[in-house]
This record gives sequence, C-alpha cells and structure tokens, in this order.
Amino acid sequence: MCSTEREEEHDDESFWVLKPIHPSGVRGTAGCETWSVAFSPDGSHFAWSMGYGMVKVFDWPLPTDEGECISRCSSKTLKCEHLIWSLAFGPRLSNGAREMGQVSSRADKERLLLATGLDNGSIKVWIVSTGKLLYELRGHESIVRDLAFAPNGSLTLVSASRDKTLRVWDLNKKGKEPHVLVGPTHWIFKCSISPNSSMIASVCNSDSRVYLWSLRSFTFIRYLTYNQPRTMISCDFSADGALLAVGSYDCSSWVVDLWDPYTAEHVASLRDCDMCGYRFENLIRALSFSQEGLRLALVTDQRALQIWDLERDQLFQQYTQRGIDALCCTFHPKGGTIAAGTRDGHVKFWKIPRSVPSLRHLCRFALRFSLSTQQVEVLPLPKKILDFLTYRDVLRHKVLRCNKGCSSP
Repeated sequence: MCSTEREEEHDDESFWVLKPIHPSGVRGTAGCETWSVAFSPDGSHFAWSMGYGMVKVFDWPLPTDEGECISRCSSKTLKCEHLIWSLAFGPRLSNGAREMGQVSSRADKERLLLATGLDNGSIKVWIVSTGKLLYELRGHESIVRDLAFAPNGSLTLVSASRDKTLRVWDLNKKGKEPHVLVGPTHWIFKCSISPNSSMIASVCNSDSRVYLWSLRSFTFIRYLTYNQPRTMISCDFSADGALLAVGSYDCSSWVVDLWDPYTAEHVASLRDCDMCGYRFENLIRALSFSQEGLRLALVTDQRALQIWDLERDQLFQQYTQRGIDALCCTFHPKGGTIAAGTRDGHVKFWKIPRSVPSLRHLCRFALRFSLSTQQVEVLPLPKKILDFLTYRDVLRHKVLRCNKGCSSP
C-alpha cells in the first residue's frame, strides 16, 4: 500500500519518508491528503491517514535498514471506506498523570484503540492489535475534523465536527448517548484536552475566539477573545496544562498566541514579520506541543516546519525542505522525532535533538499540573517566582523570522 524512501540526514531534510502507492495526480486533488498522523501513547505504534479512505498502522520504530521494504514490517491497513480527517489513540495518560500515580487498567493497556473521524460524520474505533472494527459511533452530521482521548487512562473520547458541535463519548459504556456541546456558529477545526482532563479547548475557522469547556460538568466555561478578526486553525495545551497555544492568521501574517486557560490572560505571541508578506501567502496549518520539555512545533506554508523552544526563548529548529506542504504534525511522546503529514499523502519524519529540561522547568511542571493559576497566585512566594510559575516572565511579543529571511529581533 505504500513505499518508503530513506534520505540523507541533513539539518533541513527528513530522515524518513512514507509515500502512498497511489500517486496524488494533479496538485490539490481531493482525497489523497494526509490530514492526520498520530503516535500511540507509549510510542510503540504510528498511524497514518494515507488518503482514499485508508489508515496504515505501523509498529514503531520503522525499519532502519535502507534496503528493507516497509511492507515487510509489522503493519495493518484499516479500510474506513470514507475519507479520514482525524486520528486518535486511546486510552492515554499525560506525563503529569503518570507522575501523580494514575494508571490505566490492564484491560485498557492490552486493548489499544484507534479512533478515526470520517467525512460522513461517523467515527470508527478499531482494535489495534487485530485491526478489527470495534465500534462505529454515529451522531455528527458533517466531517469529524478532530478527535482526542482524555489523558487520564479512561476511554473518554471528544470529537469536533463541521456540524458545529463537540461530542463527548464514553467508550466504556456501549450504547450510551454522548454529551453534546453546542454554541459555536462555525465549523469546529480543532479540539484539545488539558493534561489533567479538566478542560476542552476548541477553535472554529471563522470565529475570532477560543471556546473552553468543562470535561467534568460538560458545560461552557469561558471565551478567549481577540480584539481583531482572526481565522482560527489549531490549539494545543502544554504538557502541564498551564498554557494553551492557539494558531491563527490575520490580514498580515500567521500568529501563535499563548494563553493562560485558567484566567483567560494573553501571555505571549509568536508571529511572522508584520511588514512582510500578505494574507494567504504564508498561512499556519497546524501546531503541536511536545510532551518532553517546552517545545512547540508550527507548520506554515513557506517555511515548512519550525520548532520553538519556549523555555530558552529561541527558534530551536527549522526545517525548510522544499515541497513539504504539510497539513499536520505531531511529536513522538518520548521525544527525538516529529512527523508531518502532507497534502500529497506523504508522511515525513525528522529527528529532533534531545535536551534535558532544566530543574526549574521540571519543578514548575510538577506544580502546574496539579494547581491552577489562581491556586498558585495565593502562594506566599516572591513575585519573580510567581511570574515564573505562571509564565508571565515569557517575552510578550516575538517575531520568529520575517519572510525576507532576517533574524528574529
């Protein structure tokens, strides 16, 4: 069903590429796109929505022998019969949940599931070990644009759809009707669940605000509101849940805003140069927080893939391989690798240099996973420490790099 190509390892080139066996044909042909890629929570599997209604699930890591055909490695093909827009493995645990001693049941560990969101509004849930269909969830009236399992070891699945609703499914209770979250007036593009499984964040394509919902009471909490019109693309929580990254673009450039989800305070923004480029010339396509350290990956039109190190306040890595045209990206849960799916159905992998998070960051991570911003602010600590714990010491505005190639200020 696919072929591979191993490339030389240069700073700006992928070290491994998965190519679909069916050519994409004319650029932009509908149906061939890789809209979603995903690593399993323990990093042992990789799922690829390879276009034309098929998902390929591989054992990870992929073969390192250049002459070994990918079809000979352990893999399964899931035939979904409809175009696939979203993927999610479950059950899963966040790093903070593991440190708090939370564990998933033995049955859940042995039954790794993969949920696939389809263009007909249904969600098919597969048993990864056998490749057998377990459930087909119906209720959405349009494309299931995004999926996320709660990172607490349960089988709570959140789905976001172009029918302008979010649905919360409990896969442990077969036949139970989902909780339906309504309110958005535009297509929902992306949803993300906080690491402590308390909040859901979602963004709509033409709604210049972020919606925050309670995953415990299934009620609306608050908006994160912008002063100027934005086209919203993606959102993701940091590994400690203290930051929410939101990707959008306005009339001049793409922007990534960092918010405090507990207080609705705007913490910082990363953006392209305001003086260079015009709308639709360099759009942001996706973003993803790493589970290791404090790194944020951005997929944009012109510079392919960028990784921002928020702890060190620097552009950590930039991959500018020509023709990537990426639509999605995700980090391996244990670090060291990032994958991006492209419009022509390919998946490209890059090696990420490893680094050891500072002791300061590890302490902040442990504290912020358990405490909200309001709980931190009442602690009898010096202001500098409180600013660090609440990320208020982050540079408020940062221009990553302008379209003409000048360095960040």
